Amino acid sequence: MITRIELDNGVRILAENISTVRSISIGVWIGTGSRNERKHENGISHFLEHMFFKGTQTRSAADIAESFDRIGGQVNAFTSKEYTCYYAKVLDEHAEFAVDVLSDMFFNSVFDEEELRKEKNVVYEEIKMVDDTPDDIVHDLLSEASYGTHSLGFPILGTVSTLETFNGDTLREYMDRFYTGDHVVISVAGNISDEVIEQLKTIFADVSPTTYEHKDETPVFLPNTIVRKKETEQAHLCLGYPGLSIGEKDVYALVLLNNLLGGSMSSRLFQEIREKRGLCYSVFSYHSSYQDSGMLTVYAGTAHQQLDDLAKALQQTTLRLADEGMNEKELTNGKEQLKGSLMLSLESTNSRMTRNGKNELLLKKHRTLDEVLDEINSVSLAQVNTLAAAILNEKPSISLINTTGTLPEVLVK
Repeated sequence: MITRIELDNGVRILAENISTVRSISIGVWIGTGSRNERKHENGISHFLEHMFFKGTQTRSAADIAESFDRIGGQVNAFTSKEYTCYYAKVLDEHAEFAVDVLSDMFFNSVFDEEELRKEKNVVYEEIKMVDDTPDDIVHDLLSEASYGTHSLGFPILGTVSTLETFNGDTLREYMDRFYTGDHVVISVAGNISDEVIEQLKTIFADVSPTTYEHKDETPVFLPNTIVRKKETEQAHLCLGYPGLSIGEKDVYALVLLNNLLGGSMSSRLFQEIREKRGLCYSVFSYHSSYQDSGMLTVYAGTAHQQLDDLAKALQQTTLRLADEGMNEKELTNGKEQLKGSLMLSLESTNSRMTRNGKNELLLKKHRTLDEVLDEINSVSLAQVNTLAAAILNEKPSISLINTTGTLPEVLVK
């Protein structure tokens, strides 16, 4: 059972008590990511995440790292397009200490100029690392192709040129806009004491109420193409199809469709392109849901001389699924796979903390496991096949990295 507490300043605390474990996961979630950034500040959400670990008024960067190492805990953070999360997992006896350190990072980070300089260099290297990893960067290129100048098309890491402009003042100004009451969710899961809840209520009552009104511009999916010429061992190809936003009624039908298309080893793409034709090692699909948009992505990498064959096989497989749909056996298998994956994932306190934090930020509601299972079971074959025909017959957006900088003829339309 999830307990929801809303403070006067808009901060929400979600607590899921699991008395049978000895750990606790604590996440500080902020409803802002790269899609909330202006073009000139692209990457600031991610850079701010880095700087929270670089020292507070009373703790150095080394102190923060050592704080969790000496209690056998874990601390980390991540940034997405629509949210940022700072989290820790510790033994329940160290929960209050973990809250103290996380809140110190949240409220008292100093953004020292020397640390800023060093951390910029760290992120520069991170950007270069992604640029040198074509099977990563091709997905960023697909977002850019699909969303154009809309901020959903921005890379989460930002760019070298935007990163150079960040300083303590720009970070604090960004926090003043988004690290405020209505945007903050504290999600806790595990063996939770009353003292920890009271500690969270007291500390996060100091978060400033939200005064800045940010209006998200609804993105338009664009079937554009971006091709990058680069000397690589393989060609890397992504196809993007318009998907569903988070919370839409057909979202579980789309999850089942994705699983059949390329979400598992028994999927159409894996079986046809890797197992039968031997055209690649890596081929898969996934669906990304945002508050007001979504995208179904197909990825595959292959030798440059096989790119034409790969592109034809991808197109044939997706169009066959659009035309023929899935059958009853595939639907039943997909539902069992999805239910099993969901239930197994919730055996971790970290997974439960993450699920609750995301649901509160993006959906503002929480369904029981039984309610979710009922929704999955209620998906009909007609529902999935109607969706398959509607989505997979659309002209896709395309991103490609290869040595020639040219698109396979089958994809040029």
